[in-house]
Amino acid sequence: MGKVIVVTSGKGGVGKTTSTAALGAALARMGHNVVVVDFDVGLRNLDLVMGAERRVVFDLINVVQGVAKLPQALIRDKRLDTLYLLPASQTRDKDALTEEGIARVIFDLRSRFDWVICDSPAGIERGATLAMRFADEAVIVTNPEVSSVRDSDRIIGLLDSKTEKAERGERMAKHLLISRFDPGRAARGEMLNIQDVLEILSIPLLGVIPESEEVLRASNLGAPITICGQQSAPAHAYMDAARRLAGEEIEMLIPTEKVGFFTKIFGRRAA
Repeated sequence: MGKVIVVTSGKGGVGKTTSTAALGAALARMGHNVVVVDFDVGLRNLDLVMGAERRVVFDLINVVQGVAKLPQALIRDKRLDTLYLLPASQTRDKDALTEEGIARVIFDLRSRFDWVICDSPAGIERGATLAMRFADEAVIVTNPEVSSVRDSDRIIGLLDSKTEKAERGERMAKHLLISRFDPGRAARGEMLNIQDVLEILSIPLLGVIPESEEVLRASNLGAPITICGQQSAPAHAYMDAARRLAGEEIEMLIPTEKVGFFTKIFGRRAA
């Protein structure tokens, strides 16, 4: 059975959808069978980032309600044969999601894929709680700013109380992914440094994604950064994060597009 990962945070705009696509494509490049699932019902952005917006016929709500079978709704990536997308509905409300229906879909996806990566909507409402409900592990995406970190801390509390694993008394593994990090700004005190974020949230560090225009460029092209910008600093960071997620021990470095290309985080190892 495959592993279910929820990519979440309390605050919007931190890079959850970008990270879901990038990690999914990275794992697929490593040879795994991967599906990325959009839980952001009513907005639906993951299909845009994946470049599949014109190929959506059926969606998550259709499968939950029995209007379509899962294979009808799954969209295979044209660039990677082992990467699939299950899109969200753009015209329905989150109330159309039911816990029983999501449980059936997740069980079916587990049986078909090595990795099921769920892109959670922002906030703590129904869509977000259902996205994390059946997860085995969580990737918490945060920007190095106080409001983003505070909201992520609240999400950690939900993961420890509102998931199936929590109700069974089991601990859910949590991984921290810091996005849009700029070492220069952190050194000048214009954003939190990595140590500050780690001390506040107290969960293992999965990776640090540097601030880069390449991420926006990839989104505009409709391709995960780990596909269309493989030599860029963010792509290297996401690939390393995916390898750590898959269990590899990799030294924690921050790829940078400036002189020196890598900045080492002293004393920090893979989660």
